[in-house]
Amino acid sequence: MSARSPLLDADAPSRPGGHHGRRQPHPGCEGCLTRSLAVCAALPAADTAEMEQAAGELRIQAGATLAREGAVRRDVYTVTRGMLRRVRLLPDGRRLVAGFLMAGDFIGFSGASHYRHTFEAVTDCALCVFSLQDMQQLCRSHPELEAGMLRQACAELDSTRSSLMTLARLTPVERLAGFLLDMAARQQRLGACADRVDLPMTRNDIADHLGLTIETVSRCFTRLKQDGMIEFDAPRLIALVQPAQLQTLAGSQAE
Repeated sequence: MSARSPLLDADAPSRPGGHHGRRQPHPGCEGCLTRSLAVCAALPAADTAEMEQAAGELRIQAGATLAREGAVRRDVYTVTRGMLRRVRLLPDGRRLVAGFLMAGDFIGFSGASHYRHTFEAVTDCALCVFSLQDMQQLCRSHPELEAGMLRQACAELDSTRSSLMTLARLTPVERLAGFLLDMAARQQRLGACADRVDLPMTRNDIADHLGLTIETVSRCFTRLKQDGMIEFDAPRLIALVQPAQLQTLAGSQAE
C-alpha cells in the first residue's frame, strides 16, 4: 500500500482549520445511526477504537461555512447530521451548487492540497472530523477502510456523471422531477418515508444546482403540482403523489 491514500493525498499540515465551530471530543461510534452509510462501515465494530481516538466532533449552525474554496485542506469529514451544500463560483461570478451532502457523506475525496469547493451548512450540522494526516494513517493501518472510501468515491463519481447527463439532456421540469426522486431516495436510506421529501435548501439553491433560474424552478414546481404529481404538505415538505409518473418524466436517469 502506498505511503498515502491516493484518495486523500495532499501536502497539508495536520492542524484544525477552515471551519466555523469548535472541535469537540468524539462521542464514540457505538449507537451511531449513520455508521452503516459512512466510509467507517468498512471497519468491523471491534476495530473502531483507533478511529474514535483520531476523530473529533464538529457542530456548525445553519448558514455557517465549513471550509472555503481555495483554503488549505487540513481536515476531512463525515456528515452525521444535517445537510450542507457544495458550492463553487464560476469565473463569471455565477454560483454553482455542485451537490448537497447528507448524513453518511464524506468530505475529502481529493488529491488537491486546497479545497476545490466551499462547503456551507444548509441546516444545523454535526460532523466527525479527522486531520488529513490522521485519516491517511488510518488508511495505512486498515486497508479495508481505504477500500470503503474507494467504493464511496466511485458512487459519488457515478452520481456526478448522472447529474451531468441530467443537465445536458433533460428539460427543466424533468430535471426537477429527477432531483425530487434523488433526494427522496437518499432520505429514505436515512429512514424517511419513501413518498415524502424534505427540502431544507432554498429555491435559489435548487436553481443553482439544476442550472435554472429561480423563476423557472418555481414554475416547474407549479407544473408538477397542477399535474397531480406532488403536493406541498408544508413549505419545504413535499409529498410525491405520483412517483411512477415522476420517474417516467425524469427518464429514470438510467444512464
